[in-house]
Amino acid sequence: MRQAVLAATVDLLTSQGLAATTVGAVARAAGVHETSVYRRWKTRENLIFDALATRTEQALPTPDTGAVREDLCELFTALTRFFATPAGAALLLLGTVREEGALEKGRRTYWQARLEPAETLVQRGIDRGELAAGTDPHLVVEAITGPLLARVLLTGEPLEEALAPRLVDLVLDGSRA
Repeated sequence: MRQAVLAATVDLLTSQGLAATTVGAVARAAGVHETSVYRRWKTRENLIFDALATRTEQALPTPDTGAVREDLCELFTALTRFFATPAGAALLLLGTVREEGALEKGRRTYWQARLEPAETLVQRGIDRGELAAGTDPHLVVEAITGPLLARVLLTGEPLEEALAPRLVDLVLDGSRA
């Protein structure tokens, strides 16, 4: 049931948008009773962000190659591929929605959880001596993620696969030990 509901949620979000993604519509699309959805997720916001998190986690494994550059290149290349899909772009746009209340809290929680694995990769690089001891993992991840988000959300420039390694190199050159 969980997989059917989460898949229906993502399908509705990508095809119909946030407003059409109601608990009732998701339940109908998944072939389950609406009360079953409420029992498990309690709120529409919980359901939406669980669906977002699940889809993103499937698309973005956390690499561990033993080298910070390769780890970050693998992760951000996968992210670039994901953003280039209709589902990835729609989920990204939803992840930027700013509303009061539970949806805003869910948005912040969603993005924190998505960025933490990348920060872990940077911290591993610091621990191995590949990056300077004073390197801020959060700032490194933001510096790589920012241009990707700008292309998707602002400029509409293409997300070619070579972009992620170029961004990683650009940022890491300023963080090398």
